[in-house]
Amino acid sequence: MPNFKMRYLLSNLRRTPMKNTRTKSRIRNKNIGKIKNQSFISTTKELQCVEEEESDECFSLKSTTPSHTHGVQPLGNLYLSSGSINSRDTGLGNLHTLSDELVLEILGFLDASELGVLSTVSKSLYVFTNHEPLWRNLVLGNLVDGFHFNGFWKSTYVSACYPSFDLLSNELQSFKVRDFYSDYLFQSWLCANLEMKPEWLERDNIVRKKGISVEEFVLNFEEPNKPVLLEGCIDNWDALRNWDRDYLMRLCADVKFSVGPLEMKLEDYFRYSDQVKEERPLYLFDPKFAEKVPKLGSEYEVPAYFQEDLFGVLGNGRPDYRWVIIGPAGSGSSFHVDPNSTSAWNAVITGSKKWILFPPDVIPPGVHPSPDGAEVASPVSIIEWFMNFYGATKNWKKKPIECICKAGEVIFVPNGWWHLVINLEESIAITQNYVSRRNLLNVLDFLKRPNARTLVSGTKDRVNLYGKFKNAIDASFPGTIEALTQKEEEKKMQQKKLPFWDSVTDANMGAFKFSF
Repeated sequence: MPNFKMRYLLSNLRRTPMKNTRTKSRIRNKNIGKIKNQSFISTTKELQCVEEEESDECFSLKSTTPSHTHGVQPLGNLYLSSGSINSRDTGLGNLHTLSDELVLEILGFLDASELGVLSTVSKSLYVFTNHEPLWRNLVLGNLVDGFHFNGFWKSTYVSACYPSFDLLSNELQSFKVRDFYSDYLFQSWLCANLEMKPEWLERDNIVRKKGISVEEFVLNFEEPNKPVLLEGCIDNWDALRNWDRDYLMRLCADVKFSVGPLEMKLEDYFRYSDQVKEERPLYLFDPKFAEKVPKLGSEYEVPAYFQEDLFGVLGNGRPDYRWVIIGPAGSGSSFHVDPNSTSAWNAVITGSKKWILFPPDVIPPGVHPSPDGAEVASPVSIIEWFMNFYGATKNWKKKPIECICKAGEVIFVPNGWWHLVINLEESIAITQNYVSRRNLLNVLDFLKRPNARTLVSGTKDRVNLYGKFKNAIDASFPGTIEALTQKEEEKKMQQKKLPFWDSVTDANMGAFKFSF
């Protein structure tokens, strides 16, 4: 029966396109090539590496890092082994020619009991079927009412679905398989356990301002569409004084918040975040937090710089625009552009965040947006991007804007800017997206694109949002769109006008221009 199902899955996989998978696979496989010439010798305290060409590519592991649960080693170690056998290949039989990622894609079609049966076939399949992201997907896909995380996704799933089965006593969680070499599986473990390198945190080239006027903010940052880090503008927030774990759990009690595809109580989420060691930790990111717990909404106020928000004319019909964000160290958001061409601000209440921003005309290395902008393929995790692409930005003429945003600080993210954010410690923040007059025309142009159905987010009525928003603006602020359009056209005409000396040509020399 398992053989028949595997043959069926292989044939079905050939017929079914997998969105983004090929691109993401290409990105990780490309980066694995860099690892193949390295020998990684891991201990619980550090990762030593020997590389043929470069000597500065060593990474440090977190002090609490255990060795890989099942003894997986990077493929480069195979060439240093006294034997030349990779138990990964021998245990997969005829499937050994498939990439690790494709093997895992196939296993992703199986349910928990089928994975359990398949794990008994060989040591190699035991390692693959116990790959934690497979069980994470089963938990998130099946335990829709929430879960109690107990250190591993597999044991979390089994204890929830088969409470009479004690996985810890029936299976050694740290069962090791000798001579198993896989870059893909090893890198997944590596990214989950790496410390941020000091050089990834050194660059801080953002403009910092404290106590500037709204007019100065608009003139120097919002109109020219430039990021800025603002200090001291949320010092009066009750949230800044009150929001810690104990206060939030006491205030929110049994209220559930959005965590990935699930809703979880804060107590359950913190239990997860305290134990998790994975390359893409779940992020609490809830757009309805103020409706669920009104006191949370009353304990902060929008800084003066961002109080003009024209999407407000839609009332409750506006797209999602504000979120409370909670996550452990290592959680965050990979490169993206904020939704609906809006600008945004992000205020850190506790913890700290590393930000990297690229202007709209610069696509970050390793990031591949689709031609219509509807999808973005990027490295599997944020740490993987730092490992393999961050160094390339050192030599760019247009270097990214970088900073560490700490508690009490607010960063302004202009519309269209690519940005990546990673929490350096457990962090709590509030972020809002907004539309001001400086950004109104960009938002309207975005909402009326032919593929708005796939581009617009945060609302169920994606197709009609443009018409509703434009009509509401016309009703609430008559003539505003026309005035902004005229101003924009005048600005473009001014930019097209050539300086006097550039407009002077010699009649006998055609397009030759005088120069001095």
